[in-house]
Amino acid sequence: MESHDMKDPGKGPALLRQYNEKRVLAYLRQQKISSRLDISRALALSKNTISLIVDDLLALGYVEEQGVVQTNSIGRPKIHVALKPSAIKAAGIMIERHRLHWMVCDFFSQIIDEKTLTLDTSNPQAVLSEIMHHCRQLLLDWPDLVGIGVGFPGIIDQQQGILHISSHLGWGEVSLLPLLTCAGSVPVSVWNNVKAAALIAREGEIASEHAACFYLRIGEGIGGALLTEHGVYSGGSWTAGEVGHLSVLPEGPLCSCGQQGCLESLIGLSAINRQLEQRQPGLSWDTRQQSAEIVDEVMAASGRLLGKALSQIVHLVNPKTLLIDCPYNIHPSFVDNTLSATRQFTLTFPFSRTQITFVAERLNPAQGLALAMLQRFEQVSLT
Repeated sequence: MESHDMKDPGKGPALLRQYNEKRVLAYLRQQKISSRLDISRALALSKNTISLIVDDLLALGYVEEQGVVQTNSIGRPKIHVALKPSAIKAAGIMIERHRLHWMVCDFFSQIIDEKTLTLDTSNPQAVLSEIMHHCRQLLLDWPDLVGIGVGFPGIIDQQQGILHISSHLGWGEVSLLPLLTCAGSVPVSVWNNVKAAALIAREGEIASEHAACFYLRIGEGIGGALLTEHGVYSGGSWTAGEVGHLSVLPEGPLCSCGQQGCLESLIGLSAINRQLEQRQPGLSWDTRQQSAEIVDEVMAASGRLLGKALSQIVHLVNPKTLLIDCPYNIHPSFVDNTLSATRQFTLTFPFSRTQITFVAERLNPAQGLALAMLQRFEQVSLT
């Protein structure tokens, strides 16, 4: 489907047709399989319009027919149509400290290929050159990509293409504009890694598409993202969801941001490893089997601190769902203490109506970056 010149009045009907085609693709991506009649009803479009669009998508190789549906109703039988997920692909490139990870996904966000590389991330311009090299290589290997999402830890202005601050990379005020045009006609977008990972939550059964959801990710750093019915909410200065710098222990350790007692300085992975090492030399999260008793104590304390932060999120944002994506989720003491502390510090009414879910399998930011480009592919503006 070629792009249309929105300023040309002669392209109005073609633009509307493209808009409806993308609506059908988006609907089929969510439903996996449907029929012309069911699509017509769901999208409030005429059966004739849907038949023409499905015929176009069949010709493009985006969908396929999968046989007649047996029904008891009178009339013409339904014919199942389904997306061919491999016909539409997108890629994500995630940058973390000393690491680049790329992934190619199909239209159902299933992973087709991925690779992790060690990378010196101290020089921003060298990293941008490396990313552009991988963008070009990905297009050579998968020329039908509909987009490439590139993610970083830090504060990202997506529209202007600027990374304002990344404490994890040690970068400040880096222009990402060269990335936005490095793939020629294939769109490239820049994202914060946590906000990209949050998009995956809406693809499964974890969070409702229409209810407010807060996604909290704990790793070396701690970040968050608020998902509304309109997508990821970025805020006035692209920092909405920065829960790592909520103060949960006023007299606590000094954080990299200059404040005391920030959540990140207390229960981020580096902080946990420091605490374990202080209690028993050589003990870390990776070697936690060496001393279950010490790890239990540290995890219990971490859960109580997280519970204080979650109570602030519930009171301020009132999400329907709170998703905790954290390596400590496998530890019962962490989960139990997080829940009990959240209950203790939160008003009963909102707490009782908030679903707190500890994600069993960590969400992958690179997969979220690819999904962001698939969602962009589905969008056509009529204004």
